[in-house]
Amino acid sequence: MEFVDKLLQCSDCGATFTFSAGEQEFFALKGFTNEPKRCPSCRQAKRMHRRENGGYGYQPRQMFSAICSECGKECEVPFEPHGDRPVYCSECYSRIKSGR
Repeated sequence: MEFVDKLLQCSDCGATFTFSAGEQEFFALKGFTNEPKRCPSCRQAKRMHRRENGGYGYQPRQMFSAICSECGKECEVPFEPHGDRPVYCSECYSRIKSGR
């Protein structure tokens, strides 16, 4: 299959950019079936944004205040305690999990 340069329009900034024959060949070798939607500078900006914000779909984890059922210390846990099960701080949880 012979590849030829294509002009595409960036979905972010609207600029026209060239999807070169070499890039097309690379995409085909990697098994990519879609053409790029963004120009190289918008792709780079998106990569930097992901890197700065912790990756794909990153949302900061919501933490909830709780009192450790073992030592009584105040702690934060990544789930909402409902009172029907014990809640442990990280030190007590590690100790209980390891069986000490």
